[in-house]
Amino acid sequence: MFIKLLSFAAIVGVSVVAGFQAQSTRTTTTNTDISRDDFLKTSAVVSIAAAILPSPAMARGRATLEYSYDRYTPRIVEGGKFYTGDLKKLVEKSDWSGIKNALAEPPKRTKSDLVKQDAGISERAAQAGQFSDARVIVACDLFASAFSDNSISSKTKKMKEQVDILRSTVEEMDMTAKIALGEVSTGGLFGIGGKKPSQSESAKKMRELYMAGGTAYNKYIFLSNDELPLSLNKLPYLR
Repeated sequence: MFIKLLSFAAIVGVSVVAGFQAQSTRTTTTNTDISRDDFLKTSAVVSIAAAILPSPAMARGRATLEYSYDRYTPRIVEGGKFYTGDLKKLVEKSDWSGIKNALAEPPKRTKSDLVKQDAGISERAAQAGQFSDARVIVACDLFASAFSDNSISSKTKKMKEQVDILRSTVEEMDMTAKIALGEVSTGGLFGIGGKKPSQSESAKKMRELYMAGGTAYNKYIFLSNDELPLSLNKLPYLR
């Protein structure tokens, strides 16, 4: 009898445990289904919010970009207009003095500037050439930096590569004009013994430099316009 009762108890015990486990399994399954639904709904909301609301870093980067756009692109665009307008005419006429003035940097600060209201900054800035480094190329450099945040982006690096090409080209254009004017000697030790290029040679070199500078400018514009926010107008190319 004891053995029979034990066997029954064992059978009943197994049945009870089995029934509990089955119920527990059903309950767990139901809870899992609810959790999955909640998760999917929550994920959808989070995804939508992420698409609509920018992260703090993205918002900060966009604000910096818009500020830099408003501050620097007017100088870049005006420089481009001058490049294909007045500067092109100066190059075509081999107007060396005109080219030199167009690329001239502002004068350095003197003691007399210290007594002026703004330390002579506005006055010196007004003397900078219309396509000088200080007026145009520095603006290109600073605007390129606006496409980076915590680290230098690939876009900024590519834009700055074109800035470097444009800067070195403008420097060479300025030097070519000064050599043609006889203000700078060429070749030899201390400039002695070097052969001065003819006017036609200088004119040919200047035209080549002008084309190289324009190409670098347009490549820079292409890079800056790539994935530019829709809220900002794309910058015009040289024509």
